[in-house]
Amino acid sequence: MTRRGAEQLHAELHRLKTVDRPAVIEAIAEARSQGDLSENAEYDAAKNRQGFIEGRIQELEAKLASAQVIDPAQLQANGLVVFGATVTLEDEDSGQRSTYQIVGEDEADLKQGRININSPIARALIGKREGDVAEVQAPGGLRCYDIVTVEYK
Repeated sequence: MTRRGAEQLHAELHRLKTVDRPAVIEAIAEARSQGDLSENAEYDAAKNRQGFIEGRIQELEAKLASAQVIDPAQLQANGLVVFGATVTLEDEDSGQRSTYQIVGEDEADLKQGRININSPIARALIGKREGDVAEVQAPGGLRCYDIVTVEYK
């Protein structure tokens, strides 16, 4: 994952441990104080929320423990499209330009121009250079993109 992606996961983990976990513990205690737990919807909701939070904490800790963090600015790939690269493409049919950064699954956000390394377009770009043509099998058929620039930022 990129450094930015690791920072986002660390921030989420910190929030879950310092804000969400204590809040749900307090909600469980409050619901418990109301008496009969068998028909207490607030207690059930708080317990479900607690389960989600604990599961997400475990998931984030495991991802961060096994992650290899890459800083795109430190890459020396000499114009080669690799994980973390920011690529500007031009659609050969429409001439429309798009810019994408190739990132990990947890960081992908198409609206922000970050695409998952496992997406068809990212797979077509990996290993190519500026000036190459990438052919992408899209749902609407084969699309060809000229690689205009490759940056590491």
